[in-house]
Amino acid sequence: MKAWLLDNFSGIDSLRLAEIPDPKPGAGEVLLELVFAALNPADRYLAEGQYPAKPPLPHILGRDGVGIARDLGPEVTGIVRGEPYVILRSDVGVNRAGTFAQHVLVPQESLVPVPPGWSLDQSACATLVYLTAYQALTQWGDLPPSVVLVTGASGGVGVAGIQLGSAMGHTVIALSRDSSKRNELEKIGAAAAFDPHDPQWRQQVKAFLNGRRVDLVIDNIGGALFSEVLDTLGNDGRVSVVGRLAGPVPEFNTASLFFRRLRIGGVAVGSYTPSESRTAWQAILKTLDHTGAKPLIDRVFEFDQLPAAFARLKEGPLGKVLIAVS
Repeated sequence: MKAWLLDNFSGIDSLRLAEIPDPKPGAGEVLLELVFAALNPADRYLAEGQYPAKPPLPHILGRDGVGIARDLGPEVTGIVRGEPYVILRSDVGVNRAGTFAQHVLVPQESLVPVPPGWSLDQSACATLVYLTAYQALTQWGDLPPSVVLVTGASGGVGVAGIQLGSAMGHTVIALSRDSSKRNELEKIGAAAAFDPHDPQWRQQVKAFLNGRRVDLVIDNIGGALFSEVLDTLGNDGRVSVVGRLAGPVPEFNTASLFFRRLRIGGVAVGSYTPSESRTAWQAILKTLDHTGAKPLIDRVFEFDQLPAAFARLKEGPLGKVLIAVS
């Protein structure tokens, strides 16, 4: 089969397309023939050595995908050869070979059917971002209808957070630097969208909320913006930290947490067991059914154009970037 191999942790530029033997499924494993695979920023972080996992090299990146079940290992039940399946969050693409290849081995427990009414490309790019956004929204326990602020809102987790948050009945405020993206974010469920580079954005949010305060922040950005978003939180406000696209938080003053009893917690879908991932996924689909929301796709590249696909991802598109494998 053809696969994109990562030879070292110096970055995406070290990827090379090569011919390698087809994998054979072991006990509990399913061999998928990939149809679509989706890119995630975490793939780049792993390629740059900025991720906790250090898989044996050469490694195949790619965590999301949809494919056709072609071969079943011993002890596999309930999987039908020739049918399409979606990969849930697992070690695929992390500590084991991923989806930037024509075939991938997936533990049976990490496969789910294509959601009713979803296309294969929509299914291929959904699980990681929706599971991440779901954990960010629910890790603090039951949250009554609240005000949720999403930074980096035009990214994959940001879009998923807006769609899920609004379907859960929350008032979702989006932050995005691009005016055209802000308009689109309001169309998919954001109550309002603001420019985080505008020095007045916090005042604009407070005026929009008319006396209410933000209850939960889903932060994909970090950097200097982190301390600014804390200022929008009310008493017992919480921050679910998903990413750090803007780098470390400079000169963070912990006193900003004291008097409103603010809480900060990291989001890591790798902490979900396979059973928890499946339960969360079913809850996600049930929630999205309330509004009919589905994944947004920016562009699909051909399999041999993976470097160009990563270049597009780096530009920060609104919607997911995929490759068509077969």
